Amino acid sequence: MITIVSGLPRSGTSLMMQMLQAGGMPLLVDDSRPPDQDNPRGYFEYGPVKSLETDNAWLPRAEGKALKVVSQLLYHLPRRFHYKILFMRRDLDEVLRSQEEMLQRRKTGEGPPRDLMKAHFQHHLTTLDGWLSTQPHLAVRDCHFRELVQTPEVAILSALEFLGLDLDPKAMSAVVDRSLYRQRAR
Repeated sequence: MITIVSGLPRSGTSLMMQMLQAGGMPLLVDDSRPPDQDNPRGYFEYGPVKSLETDNAWLPRAEGKALKVVSQLLYHLPRRFHYKILFMRRDLDEVLRSQEEMLQRRKTGEGPPRDLMKAHFQHHLTTLDGWLSTQPHLAVRDCHFRELVQTPEVAILSALEFLGLDLDPKAMSAVVDRSLYRQRAR
């Protein structure tokens, strides 16, 4: 079984990966993207994931590990494996504010208008949710970012029950730094 941590960008996937690692789960990461001001503890990514659509020969290395896969790439997970997906949910306005702030810091210019991006994300999530529910090789558990930060013990126990893993919930909970929850819904 392969554990996937997924969600929209800026939805809390890096936090969940940190928590799993702290709890004792091995991760498939290569640290190709170093920590920065937007993710001071790191991104926990594995470079080859970006080519999942065209090359998944590396996927057996993820067996028994957690792997971060952005939600747009879930469609390309081959059916020959079984996956348990922890899908991070976060208020879309928080996601968008976080992305806007990141773009500002990086001075890469403005992205598309917020209302357009919000509609795009809503459509993507609705379509993805429908598709996920029809995939027998994928089991999904939603994890809400706000709950993960505000009451991590509850969210962690739910995730561990779903994964069927005996990880250290206290170590996982200790990873949470509420000061990094910077774009809260108003």
